[in-house]
Amino acid sequence: MTISDDLDKLGALHQRGALSDEEFARAKARLLAGDVGSGSGAPGAAAINELRRSRDDRWIGGVCGGLARITGMASWVWRLGFTLLALCGGTGVLFYLLMWIFVPQD
Repeated sequence: MTISDDLDKLGALHQRGALSDEEFARAKARLLAGDVGSGSGAPGAAAINELRRSRDDRWIGGVCGGLARITGMASWVWRLGFTLLALCGGTGVLFYLLMWIFVPQD
């Protein structure tokens, strides 16, 4: 679906009275600014895209500090989780290393 299709739909909703002038203007501005997602509707997609390794709250690579910032949980909870996973066959180490490699730094 293109932006022009979305604008046509917004215009039709506005013409029918489903959107007020103010709502139409806000929706149009969001659409033109690119704030509207790709239509996936995934609520966590924006949070995943904002995930960054922390520079301030770090012990090794800053992965747990970054996860703590995104989820709102304390970083020590993430550290404990990765440690427990590391004791269960080393999966915690593997996940941590992959995140350290692929998650950009703050």
